[in-house]
Amino acid sequence: MTTRKLRTGFTSRPGAAEAWIAGPQDAAAPTAPPPVNSARLTIDVTPQLRRRLKLAALQRGVSLADMLRELLHREYPDDAENGS
Repeated sequence: MTTRKLRTGFTSRPGAAEAWIAGPQDAAAPTAPPPVNSARLTIDVTPQLRRRLKLAALQRGVSLADMLRELLHREYPDDAENGS
């Protein structure tokens, strides 16, 4: 009879179950997902513009998608918001 080799790595269980279940204490709160009835929009931009957008989002501490959604909402508000 052969003995099984203990594996460590991706599928190994942690030593302290309480720490594993609790997770990291300093994890940032997840951002809210987009509305259920959202639609995907794809645009082509230059690599330089993409880099500037990503840098601006990083500096503001938001995702690029959230930053662009806010910009589009400001530029094109709902009819209820602009009094029409």
